[in-house]
Amino acid sequence: MKKLLWLCTLIWASFDFGCSRQPEKADPASTFLEKAPATTRLISIPPDSPKLRQIRIEPARLAEVPTDEVISPGKIEVNPNRVSRVLLPVSGRIESVRVRLGDTVQAGQCLLEMQSADADAAMSTYLQSEATVTQAQASLVKTQADFDRANDLYDHNAVAKKEVLSEGNALTQAKAAVEQAKASREQASRRLQLLGLSAGAFGQKVVVRAPIAGKVLEISVAPGEYRNDTNSPVMTVADLSSVWVASDVPENYIRFIQRGERLEINLVAYPGETFAGRVTRIADTVDPQTRTVKVMAELDNSGGRFRPEMFGTIHHIESTRQAVVVPAGTIIQEEGQSIIFVEKGPGRFEQMPVAVGKRRGDMTPVLSGLAAGQRVVVDGGMLLKGL
Repeated sequence: MKKLLWLCTLIWASFDFGCSRQPEKADPASTFLEKAPATTRLISIPPDSPKLRQIRIEPARLAEVPTDEVISPGKIEVNPNRVSRVLLPVSGRIESVRVRLGDTVQAGQCLLEMQSADADAAMSTYLQSEATVTQAQASLVKTQADFDRANDLYDHNAVAKKEVLSEGNALTQAKAAVEQAKASREQASRRLQLLGLSAGAFGQKVVVRAPIAGKVLEISVAPGEYRNDTNSPVMTVADLSSVWVASDVPENYIRFIQRGERLEINLVAYPGETFAGRVTRIADTVDPQTRTVKVMAELDNSGGRFRPEMFGTIHHIESTRQAVVVPAGTIIQEEGQSIIFVEKGPGRFEQMPVAVGKRRGDMTPVLSGLAAGQRVVVDGGMLLKGL
């Protein structure tokens, strides 16, 4: 009986102790560490550390950034309104070429000289037309005298009316012959002027001159050649003070672009620079193969920096808004996340995650996580990241 009583007492005591024990409280510090973002941390650098001299800090600022834009590849082309393909006026032998590829020429400057039998033929035609005019004028003088004589005789009843009418008809024909001869002479004279020849001398050289001022982009002729084809250009001269940027814009974006609107152009040859142009022409048809529409923008090239066939991109901005922007080097990528370092005090920097937009030149818009005026590390962020 005593053993049974002792056993019951022991069981009751064990049950009471187990039920009255309080659960363990969670450590607040461990809970905070689990919820804190992995990319947020504070870095301190001693004031006398040389690392501080490797860090450059600037305040974030507000700027206009696009909300809707069209970006498409493009390339520099010669302005078709300022290019001339030089043809030979006559067939003949090229005696000399006075310019070289890449030379700058003025309008009317001699490009090449040639000898041509057609030039002598044109001179012969002019001289013959001159002789024909002289002969027709002499015939007119004689016919006029015959008409006056017949008219006088008719007044004295010496000839019949029929004779007067016959002489009058001959006079009309003589006057027409003079006009026809003068027209032929004028035509022959104009031919000489087009060839740049002076009337009266055979064996003159035909000089081909520059039709416009510009640069010689192509030459396909050499001294000593005989050229019979007057339909193939021998040189190309272009005025490069103005060039075009040609771009193929997808047809589903062409509604955003209108003629005369401003475009921004970025060229591979000049990274980090943005150039302004205006839409000059929009093609009237869609390319059936690429489903794109060709857009042309004109660029001022008075400085000569743009060269045909340079590649780049065009940016058409439909609307803009204000946003915080920082230099592109400020943004650091870490495990698929964009981070920046914000100065919290002398030698103290906080790593912060941010959401960024599309880079614009050397600046990147920050959509969230940063306010205008905050001082950010624009150079030296990788150094802080490694600490």
